[in-house]
Amino acid sequence: MNMKPLKGQHHVSAITANAKENYRFYTKVLGLRLVKKTVNQDDTSVYHLFYADERGNPGTDLTFFEIPQAGKTYPGTNSISETSLRVPNDRALQFWKKRFEEMNVEHEEISQETGRASLSFRDFEGQRLVLVSDEQNTGVEGGKPWDKSPVPVENGIVGLGPVTLTVNRVSLTAKILRDVLGFREKGTYKNKQQKEVRVFETGEGGTGAEVHLIEEKDLPRERPGRGSVHHVAFRVEDVEELNKWVDVLNQAGLPNSGFVERYYFRSLYFREPNGILFELATDGPGFEGDESFENLGEKLALPPYFENQRSEIEARLKPLDTKE
Repeated sequence: MNMKPLKGQHHVSAITANAKENYRFYTKVLGLRLVKKTVNQDDTSVYHLFYADERGNPGTDLTFFEIPQAGKTYPGTNSISETSLRVPNDRALQFWKKRFEEMNVEHEEISQETGRASLSFRDFEGQRLVLVSDEQNTGVEGGKPWDKSPVPVENGIVGLGPVTLTVNRVSLTAKILRDVLGFREKGTYKNKQQKEVRVFETGEGGTGAEVHLIEEKDLPRERPGRGSVHHVAFRVEDVEELNKWVDVLNQAGLPNSGFVERYYFRSLYFREPNGILFELATDGPGFEGDESFENLGEKLALPPYFENQRSEIEARLKPLDTKE
């Protein structure tokens, strides 16, 4: 089958227990734009918030499901254990370190383990995050920070960087990445804990198209809650390509969702053998089908197939002011 390679990260979806504080942190502290305030299409009683660059270009979205009763996360294996966000250059990391100090954001020192300057930090629920410099990036281009952000554009976050997976049996996930999804193994490095990290890349490669893989045989399985990651999605050009991927997964004997309509993009879900949820998602149509560029994220947006349930859906949601 004539397949185009996956283009890199599409989005990462995580869990928060507090949409209001989540909105404050990701827009006011990190300076991302809320490009869509909608609901989890599999459970319309909870918010699904999309933070991204100025218009939610694919590869820039960090999204959150609000689950108010979500408990504490107990970190462990078979998890998406770190999400990184790209900034333009090394100098920007100095800006962010100072900003985190001033705003009392938990963070570490700037480091170089991955071969790129990076700055690990956590949000108010312990979400494991790292800023990574694009200074040496020659692969997938980043997005464009919103010019109305509280963070100056020259230091703004331009998209998702490498996603780190911690798994019990590394060979099984590596085989899926390489033999099914078409990633290339690029090399290894030692992380802060001196664990070997295997680096896989796809498409044009670079900061926005890498998966970092760590084996932890002795850790218990992660118990997810607030501050954990639900799934990672990788970019597919269009619906035609997505349908080919359905065939690829079926031929590989991987149980999967088949084609799923998400309105803002089209999707396909499956779990790799260690149990991590992967999604393949199309680059379009994007977020401006139901809101103008100027007003993205201001109102509760519902795909057309939920519009007739709007009054019931809104009645179940706690109001969230996203115009301030």
